[in-house]
Amino acid sequence: MKVTVVGAGAVGASCAEYIAIKNFASEVVLLDIKEGYAEGKAMDLMQTASLNGFDTKITGVTSDYSKTAGSDIAVITSGIPRKPGMTREELIGINAGIVKTVSSSLLEHSPNVILIVVSNPMDTMTYLVHKTTSLPKHKIIGMGGALDSARFKYRLAEALEAPISDVDGMVVGGHSDTGMVPLVSHATRNSIKVTEFLSEERLDQVAADTKVGGATLTKLLGTSAWYAPGAAVSALVQAIACDQKKMFPCSTFLEGEYGLNDICIGVPVILGRNGIEKIVDVPLSDAEKNKMQESAAGVKKTNGLLEL
Repeated sequence: MKVTVVGAGAVGASCAEYIAIKNFASEVVLLDIKEGYAEGKAMDLMQTASLNGFDTKITGVTSDYSKTAGSDIAVITSGIPRKPGMTREELIGINAGIVKTVSSSLLEHSPNVILIVVSNPMDTMTYLVHKTTSLPKHKIIGMGGALDSARFKYRLAEALEAPISDVDGMVVGGHSDTGMVPLVSHATRNSIKVTEFLSEERLDQVAADTKVGGATLTKLLGTSAWYAPGAAVSALVQAIACDQKKMFPCSTFLEGEYGLNDICIGVPVILGRNGIEKIVDVPLSDAEKNKMQESAAGVKKTNGLLEL
């Protein structure tokens, strides 16, 4: 199993690290346009192999896509990260050109690759890959919901004063500060709905804190987060590589599901060796349906800024 990660910045390097540590891939190729940067990150990570007990080979390359040939899965993290006060949507002009070039370069050497898009605005970048490549829809996956759901569970555990292993929850909709739809109606603690434990007011606060999870970290760090995004990507890659049939909310191209068409947006899917193997129809409350429609309208507005 060969995995390529394009972009050796904080998010890309974290992706490579978590994938390698889980020891399911034979090789991770880390690619960046900055001379020597990916090579340095790869060397640093390889020097942790004996300490962390993994045998995955990590190779760093500068702009040489021939070294990515035969990749089973490729992760696109390249692009400029958010700065404090910046929305994900404001990145579209620069990142669209980067994602378009990267995806075509990857496909030139790995025509059967499964692509995982991380670059922001993520739903729109995933849509761009659909519109500008020949890959089937089940091989194009936007990573957003897995990260947003992890942040939702963190906030739920905090509110419940419970260990996070007790908590389950999911976020669908667009990967933006206004587009996320935390599914409070389905969130549980040990199979018991969280509405049995927390007031509506407290749950509203949990949802609000989840939506601005990325912006909160950007304000504190001065740039985008990287540990949780890297862990979220590695979970998706492992689910595909190991054919785990796990359910994650991912941005995928919809053709009528959830009443939406011609859009990439976060919904629950089953991930296996073929990529997205099934879109799962989860019943939503009326309020959640309305929020999903509002989220889709926001994503489509951002899509309209693309030059296809």
